[in-house]
Amino acid sequence: MIDDTHPLTDGVGLRPAALGDAESFAEAYTRSRAYMRRWEPVRPDTFYTVDGQVRRLTGLLADRDAGRVMPWALTDDQDRVVGAVTLASIERGPFRNARLGYWIDVGRAGRGLATAAVTRVCELARDGLGLHRIAAGTVLDNTASQRVLAKCGFEFYGTAPRYLHIDGAWQDHRMFQRILHDGPPQG
Repeated sequence: MIDDTHPLTDGVGLRPAALGDAESFAEAYTRSRAYMRRWEPVRPDTFYTVDGQVRRLTGLLADRDAGRVMPWALTDDQDRVVGAVTLASIERGPFRNARLGYWIDVGRAGRGLATAAVTRVCELARDGLGLHRIAAGTVLDNTASQRVLAKCGFEFYGTAPRYLHIDGAWQDHRMFQRILHDGPPQG
């Protein structure tokens, strides 16, 4: 189930990210660089290259194999990357928690893709990974992302001062969580 391709909407599917996606990720990040700047850490120019994406994906896939991260790519009908969703800091045991991150290509923003992808990832986190809770944070003025989280059943639970270094400064974040189930830990 986790390793399958999941149709979402608008000719876009969700599937596990792969090392072979490096070129497509580099193109999508480059297209969306100015658009996403307000919500992303400052990145070196090398991040936007194929080699930079190979290094990034190599690390992500090693962390996935160790059970710490689950990265997905949103791809169009020609298998080009148009966004991503990642569950990071996956914890097992009694916590069963992960942190959610996602982005949509500038050319696809505002079409419901983030909502569809986050909804599906929450289902996969519950049913495939056995997680209990997913946490997410947004900079204070990222109202579009806050709307996505609300549509996907996330609850606001507080503000974290100077939480992440975004767009060149420590930024306060609105914090959200979604409880996926209340059963005992599985697996």
